[in-house]
Amino acid sequence: MKRIYAFLLALALGLALPLAASAQGTLEVTEEISVSADYDWTRFAGQGVTLNVYNWGEYISNGSDDSVDVVAAFEKLTGIEVNYTTFDSNESMYAKLKSGAASYDIVIPSDYMVAKMIAEDMLLPLNYDNIPNFQQINEEYHNPDYDPDNAYTVPYMLCTTGIIYNTTMVEQAPTCWADLWDEQYAGNILMFNNSRDAYAIGAFKMGKSINPATTAEVDEVVEELKAQKPLVQAYVMDEIFDKMIGGEAAIGVYYSGDAITMIDDNPDLAWVFPEEGSVLSVDCMCIPATSTQQEAAEMFINFMCEVDVGAANAEYIGYTTPMDAVWEVLDEELKYSEIAYPSEEIAAKEQVFTALSDEVNSELDMKWSEMKSYNEGGSGYLFLLLLLAMLALACFNIWRKVRRKNRNMY
Repeated sequence: MKRIYAFLLALALGLALPLAASAQGTLEVTEEISVSADYDWTRFAGQGVTLNVYNWGEYISNGSDDSVDVVAAFEKLTGIEVNYTTFDSNESMYAKLKSGAASYDIVIPSDYMVAKMIAEDMLLPLNYDNIPNFQQINEEYHNPDYDPDNAYTVPYMLCTTGIIYNTTMVEQAPTCWADLWDEQYAGNILMFNNSRDAYAIGAFKMGKSINPATTAEVDEVVEELKAQKPLVQAYVMDEIFDKMIGGEAAIGVYYSGDAITMIDDNPDLAWVFPEEGSVLSVDCMCIPATSTQQEAAEMFINFMCEVDVGAANAEYIGYTTPMDAVWEVLDEELKYSEIAYPSEEIAAKEQVFTALSDEVNSELDMKWSEMKSYNEGGSGYLFLLLLLAMLALACFNIWRKVRRKNRNMY
């Protein structure tokens, strides 16, 4: 990984140590990261503040493989403790927040889920005075459809979907989403275990919008997914890492940055953007409406938008940065990666998710659940029949014993 310049951080026993400012207006603390010197990073020091951060799995530089431990660096710089946990899909994150089972101060959902959460008053408006690094975000990602006034979000990373496959198990490289319905891969296909991404694959295959406008569209595409199900080995999220790296499946679908990680770990793997197009998603940093630490949470968001921190994250996870200044300092291999930064021809075919109506969203949730449990329901029915048969046999044996005993009495 490219060596990134770093900052002087340091709190000991709740007291901030002197921070050295360079001529460039940065604070240097380690050999890996530097941060802006004109931001008050220590205003919460010694106050016992804790932030609960909820992010995707494998989605931050965490200190492994000689990477920067971004969370530890933030804690040392600010004196704020971070309770960092992960989720594996937008839907599971939303369900947990909606249930009130846990309270978080920062969450990182994808664009379409952001729109849903805004509509349901689940997010706090941001105070950008506390996030001056928002100016680092490329203007292309300002005022997006999912957050028209940039009231609630700061982009974190961008990703696209595509096909990852094992070159030793696949004779001819796949070219389209329809290849995931090819019977030669029966039992060797890994599919998304979330409704929106899986639906998009079926929609691309059928030449339909990835954002259904009616329940009839939902039903038609889910039927296509149901037809594919007998060929699918498993519906996965983070489980795909072990399965593809370990050669347990021939072909799968996932996100571009994670594909780079998997290919690094197993050079037999390769990636393709299907010819029908792919989904471009923007994952955003937001503050849930239940947070009681908004200002500290905004400090964390600002920290994540520091150039060196953004570069550390991008280089470790392989995702596409929304910050031009970060792209400039990336390792050359990632900077010109065709997976992280695809050609204009590929980018022209990208589509983005939009928020669905409540009716359509409910239909998708219901039909997805029905599709997922279809075979499982059949297996459960067979199990019930088997259980009833075993009970009947047991009753028959008891009856025979009682009958034999009665006969012996005579």
